[in-house]
Amino acid sequence: MRFTPFIAAAIMAYGAAADEAQKPLGGESSSSAAEAATSSVDASLPTFTPTNIKAPFLEQFTDDWEARWKPSHAKKDMKDTGKDEEEWAYVGEWSVEEPTVFKGIEGDKGLVVKNPAAHHAISAKFQEVIDPKDKPLVVQYEVKLQNGLECGGAYMKLLRENAALHQDEFANTTPYVIMFGPDKCGHNNKVHFIFNHKNPKTGEYEEKHVKSPNAARIVKTTELYTLIVHPNNTFAIELNGEQVKSGSLLEDFVPPVNPAAEIDDPEDKKPEDWVDEARIADPEATKPEDWDEDAPYEIVDEEAEMPEDWLVDEPLTIADPEAQKPEDWDDEEDGDWVAPTVANPKCSEVSGCGPWTKPLKKNPDYKGKWTAPFIDNPEYKGVWAPRKIANPDFFNDTNPASFEPIGAIGFEIWTMQNDILFDNIYVGHSIEDARKLADETFHVKHPLEQLAEIASLPAKEDAPKSPSDLKFLDDPVLFVKEKVDLFLTIAQKDPLQAIKFVPEVAGGIGAIFVTLVAIIVGIVSQGGSAPPAVKKAAADAKDKAIEAKDKVAAAATSGAEAVKDTATKRTTRSQS
Repeated sequence: MRFTPFIAAAIMAYGAAADEAQKPLGGESSSSAAEAATSSVDASLPTFTPTNIKAPFLEQFTDDWEARWKPSHAKKDMKDTGKDEEEWAYVGEWSVEEPTVFKGIEGDKGLVVKNPAAHHAISAKFQEVIDPKDKPLVVQYEVKLQNGLECGGAYMKLLRENAALHQDEFANTTPYVIMFGPDKCGHNNKVHFIFNHKNPKTGEYEEKHVKSPNAARIVKTTELYTLIVHPNNTFAIELNGEQVKSGSLLEDFVPPVNPAAEIDDPEDKKPEDWVDEARIADPEATKPEDWDEDAPYEIVDEEAEMPEDWLVDEPLTIADPEAQKPEDWDDEEDGDWVAPTVANPKCSEVSGCGPWTKPLKKNPDYKGKWTAPFIDNPEYKGVWAPRKIANPDFFNDTNPASFEPIGAIGFEIWTMQNDILFDNIYVGHSIEDARKLADETFHVKHPLEQLAEIASLPAKEDAPKSPSDLKFLDDPVLFVKEKVDLFLTIAQKDPLQAIKFVPEVAGGIGAIFVTLVAIIVGIVSQGGSAPPAVKKAAADAKDKAIEAKDKVAAAATSGAEAVKDTATKRTTRSQS
């Protein structure tokens, strides 16, 4: 079925009217709605109120924070790092301020790393030393990566109490009890849990790293990190209040807390006559007489025949018939111009071109080089291992959770991204109080930050899911084409449904039909005495045209009402 420009114009006119019915009530754009959502999130932010929870150490970075926190002015010790000749100072600056990205609580301030690509160190002493012996140790704090994190740390250190603990000298060599928190550089992404364990025999300290650490979530909303260590040597790590890892200090750290009770005897040597080859070549095996080591792997297939369509006289390549000699080509300077060659198109349509040779096939008599088969070695004594002796360095610490007293907390990090924010730090013994603090702070701000993040995303225009979702004003040509195709598809099965479902096309066709009948009637009426049969046919056509117009109008009306009803429902859902 072909449609003239007149038909297209009629459908376009109807489509433009239908577009008016599909406009959202109120006429608000999606961008203005997103702005309203963002402003509504900001307008409804709760106000920060300091907590009444008491703990050995609880920090919310209120106005008196500088009385507790002191930046370090030390130099970083680069010994044993392979960069002994380098000297780095902790020049990174710190500030206490509200977040600049996805704020969740008005007036809620945190400690912020201000410089990218710099070493930062800051610490706070506890008013009273925290002794973890025979008590749960709970460490909890918030991290907000406002600029993401490509390479750097956001972990904390709980510093060992000692008389030489000076905040001005806090550095990477300052002894710590626990290191906990996220650390990422490239594909290396983990949540550290490291504790320093003291060897009861030598008095030396050794770092114990948790096995298979979880990856940190690199997002710009606040993340809550919680570490709980129980007196029975079990531990749990939580992220945003959900447990992500648990285990035992005695079983889930490397190197292990306690050394092996026995070790290999360093003085024991393997005997010279020890045989540790389980299988050997059979010394009595001989090569069979009919074994031909010189037989080739492949031979010519003598039964092969040249395909009937093989073009022996056609070359594999020909001069490019479309190539032309460049205008600036000088035969005297550049030599005779020769067209480049291309693959012969005739060869792609047949089995092949050029001289034909018989192909190779696998040689059925091929056996390859002969080797003796392997047998069990009658002299085999097994895999040799040195004998075990008692480990002179063995000890058995049954309670590594009895950490040494903790006197301070510090952040000693290097990072390529600035604006890392730390807040709501809890160090103490009450799991319940840590939960309450999270309920007052993190669980209030986090959902609001997520809403702000969603509102900040660029609005995505909904792609039409079907021809019914198309709008005439967006693309008139596509609108007409899709509507006509849909009308014809439905009309093949049920013309009445086609009229009801695609009233735009039906209305356009009806208008054309009425116009043509009017023209015919006009011609007949102006022609004087027309034959009776012609007059009767014109009258019948006029009556049918009026009837068709009424049906189409009714279908169009119901279709437009359905479209308007759908638009109303969509607008209502978007406003709810």
